Amino acid sequence: MRGTLFVLLAAAVSACGYSSKSADTEKVPLSEAPAVPGAADAAAPAGALAGPVLEKLDAPPYSYLKIKTSQGETWAAVPQTATATGAMVRVYNPMLMTKFDSKSLKRTFDEIYFGTLTPDGSDAAVSGAGAAGPADAAGAGANPHSGMPATETATVNVGKVEKATGPDAYTIAELFAKKDALTGKTVTVRGTVVKYNAQVMGKNWIHIQDGSGDAAKATNDVTITTMDETAKGKTITVRGVVKTSKDFGAGYKYAVIIEEAKITKP
Repeated sequence: MRGTLFVLLAAAVSACGYSSKSADTEKVPLSEAPAVPGAADAAAPAGALAGPVLEKLDAPPYSYLKIKTSQGETWAAVPQTATATGAMVRVYNPMLMTKFDSKSLKRTFDEIYFGTLTPDGSDAAVSGAGAAGPADAAGAGANPHSGMPATETATVNVGKVEKATGPDAYTIAELFAKKDALTGKTVTVRGTVVKYNAQVMGKNWIHIQDGSGDAAKATNDVTITTMDETAKGKTITVRGVVKTSKDFGAGYKYAVIIEEAKITKP
């Protein structure tokens, strides 16, 4: 079932456009979320996670689906879904986690893939089990900042956002221009949320823009991972650690990403 490595994010992959305010014992601990490609954590090969649902276990905010695929039976975890047993599903941007311990279910999965049921993050089964994989979901050569499924298709119009204040404050353009010097350092950035994907690999994924940078060079949009919640269209200030050249595998690849972030104020 293992393939060469994605997303997340979604995935990371991306994806994934779900949110939950419930008490969550099912969040994948950050220490368990795959950080770099490895032999034990990988994306599924194309088409490997498509087929009928044999068994379903709900443990909000996830649904655990046992799927009969062309390569055998496997478990997948997706944002909670109404999809019933017998339905044909396809899991996009699947990221493998080994020896995953579900506290709510009181069981350990030797291998389980985290992903979403559709590339746009909607809650729907598919009408067939044809081959599909991360490349099909995001498109070959897609902008890595688009690697995670969007919660909405509507575009957020971002004007000029006022820069955050403080000695560690930067615009998004400055983050990319100074990324080598800033890697590993804590920064403060203010911007408008243009994409928000909740509970992917146990954390929330945010894309913000502030009107700076160059869209053609993908320096106008920065990805942030956080445990805090927000919403698309909100202008927020975040503080977190800069990481560069971060590759989660299967398309989740970022020249600059801000991790362990906190939303400090509007």
